[in-house]
Amino acid sequence: MSTVRFKLNTQAVSVSCAPDRRLLDILREDFGLIAAKPGCGVGRCGACMVWIDDLPANACLVMAFRLEGRSVRTYEDVAADAASAPVRDAIARCGALQCGYCTPGLAMTLTHLHQQTPRPDREQAASLLSGNLCRCTGYGGIQRSIEQLFPATPPLSADNSGDSQ
Repeated sequence: MSTVRFKLNTQAVSVSCAPDRRLLDILREDFGLIAAKPGCGVGRCGACMVWIDDLPANACLVMAFRLEGRSVRTYEDVAADAASAPVRDAIARCGALQCGYCTPGLAMTLTHLHQQTPRPDREQAASLLSGNLCRCTGYGGIQRSIEQLFPATPPLSADNSGDSQ
């Protein structure tokens, strides 16, 4: 057992636990934060996505000993932030949720990408979202959300076309 101190949704917290306890379990069992969902358990589905020091991370892969002095944000906090409103609106408008199990993780990744400067283009955003899986295969709505939130790839100009006329 060891005590780990970190910020959780802007609040200083500490937890005594085994150093190899997963962040996902700490969030759900010790703090009652259940938006991060248990999914694959190996970091491939994104259902447990959180932000650590403002970067997306799969909570199932983060052990307690790695949390000391870090800042963890969960969907419960990010969803209350006005900065996530465009993403939440796009998900709702475009039907990018079916059973809702993957939605918090999806929203965490999309919100992170949407806050980047410069913002990724549509193709980049779709590629960067590859770590978030929808078990209901609701990818049509997810794709429409990406189209609303991220610009299309700019067309090639005549100088970049590769034509040598």
